[in-house]
Amino acid sequence: MEHFIQVSNFEKIIPYAKLFGEGFVVTVLLSLLAVMIGFALALVLATLRMSHCYPFLWLARTFPRFFGFLEYTSKGTKRESGFWYRLGRFNPLAFIAATYVEIVRSTPVIVQIFIIYHGVFSLIKLPTGTLFGFIKFHRFLPGVIALGMNSGAYLCEIIRSGIQSVDRGQTEAARSLGLNRSQTFRYVVFPQALKNILPAIANEFVAIIKESAVTYTIGVQDIMSAVNAVRGAAFIVMEPLLVATGLYFCLCFPASKGVAYLEKRMRRGDQR
Repeated sequence: MEHFIQVSNFEKIIPYAKLFGEGFVVTVLLSLLAVMIGFALALVLATLRMSHCYPFLWLARTFPRFFGFLEYTSKGTKRESGFWYRLGRFNPLAFIAATYVEIVRSTPVIVQIFIIYHGVFSLIKLPTGTLFGFIKFHRFLPGVIALGMNSGAYLCEIIRSGIQSVDRGQTEAARSLGLNRSQTFRYVVFPQALKNILPAIANEFVAIIKESAVTYTIGVQDIMSAVNAVRGAAFIVMEPLLVATGLYFCLCFPASKGVAYLEKRMRRGDQR
């Protein structure tokens, strides 16, 4: 197997042009669907992290005779520290969401892909058909879900910070106009937060395009899968890798420039 670049070797790649084209399409679909799943998951996680669910404090206030010690000391003063104070203000929903986010952000994406594919989907039998004639559904879907779950953990923090960046006065003004909590979030807070976080979401899409390259390890026919096929058939390495580099560049560079343009347009709107 040759390890140096020869111009003549690029001719050996021409018969596999269709394979690279299909890999290009798979990579785009994989990235788009992963970001969509990640965004939906991130909305749920961000909502849980910002929730006000304190079951032990509710017990203390609903049944003070039995659980009042969670909020008050034996002397009748309100607790401000200690184990019972922390237990009373324990939010299980926020804890679950925070645990998920920290675990996903602290482990490699390839490990998560293997766990989803070899672990979860070894128990769930998927149909072995193809989409568009060349996408293997039983390999594509686990890759999408794994990348979506990974993206959701990062997008969760982006969405949470975007929501918290909206001035609290906006919420108070909406509530004073008679909007309830859900209406305030839907019509006032979230549209402003989305404007702030849209560039970061677009950046996450670019990151997912690059991270999707590892899905070839579970048989997803993306760009790197085409490289692997050429390497095994034509016994060349660098040339197909350079072709893959060009394809990823054609995906990521315009997306990055689009993000920069989007940020510029948003700053222009803020200066009016």
